[in-house]
Amino acid sequence: MIDRTSATNIQSMLQTIRAYQAQASGQTQKTEDTVAPKGTPSFTDSVKSLIEKVNDTQVQSTRLQEAYQRGDDVPLTDVVLGMQKSSLSFEATLQVRNKVVKAYEEILNMPV
Repeated sequence: MIDRTSATNIQSMLQTIRAYQAQASGQTQKTEDTVAPKGTPSFTDSVKSLIEKVNDTQVQSTRLQEAYQRGDDVPLTDVVLGMQKSSLSFEATLQVRNKVVKAYEEILNMPV
């Protein structure tokens, strides 16, 4: 399951991507600077935070696996759920990365 903080960060990142996409396609005509408000994290900070959370999920999953293998009192269901959560978060991050790379390549190939 995704906790609320992660879902909020993901939504924030998706809104930022959509705003940049709309701006690149000329749908929004802004006359002011495109600097984010002071309370809003930058795109880079959002991506960094997301990647750190995915890494934390993978580290936690690995610790659960190791604890189970040592014979500690860890339910097998917690280990399996941790592994699935880790795998799902990694796959989602990989898909976002692929979309960003594809968008970058499309922008790079646009005629000037």
